[in-house]
Amino acid sequence: MNRLSTEASLPSAQHLGGRVSMESPDAVSALEQQLDAALAQYGRLPMVIVCVGTDRSTGDAFGPIVGSRLTRSVKLAGVHVLGTLDEPVHAVNLQATLQRIDEWYPVKPFVIAIDACLGKFDHVGQIAVDAGPLRPGAGVKKVLPEFGDLCITGVVNVSGFMEYFVLQNTRLAIVMRMADIVAEALTASLVRWYDRHPAMKLGM
Repeated sequence: MNRLSTEASLPSAQHLGGRVSMESPDAVSALEQQLDAALAQYGRLPMVIVCVGTDRSTGDAFGPIVGSRLTRSVKLAGVHVLGTLDEPVHAVNLQATLQRIDEWYPVKPFVIAIDACLGKFDHVGQIAVDAGPLRPGAGVKKVLPEFGDLCITGVVNVSGFMEYFVLQNTRLAIVMRMADIVAEALTASLVRWYDRHPAMKLGM
């Protein structure tokens, strides 16, 4: 569960464009444009995509669903996906997962964090791309480590009241549609970025 229940900007984060609504017929291409710009400016190898959440809560399953989609669609050397429906990254194992990432890589990897969040009523169904760390758990008053160089968040429901109950009762249709948009857009952007940086692949 994402960073701030009110969707307030992180002090160290930078919005890279307007939110993309899942209702837009151009949602995938609009999100691709934001991700293309973000990867062009910040991307590097090795890269780790960490999809946060759990399949025990409908709203919080957004991250693991995206992660499961990406493990099937992203087959790029030096790009790794953590956090799926079968092996979720959540509050209990997040710290250990981040420590494992530090141990795996001799150089600091570029980390993309993906998570659900709660927000204003008129923001439900919208996806945002921010440069800067994710604050997982803050929306449900949990204190978890911030992490990530780039974060992708999806507003799955309304904040401000009984957050755990709200997450449990989020419509699966909303979560699935948003997850499909993110997975498709991120896969396309990663492939384009990867093909444009042959020298980086050699030095990863």
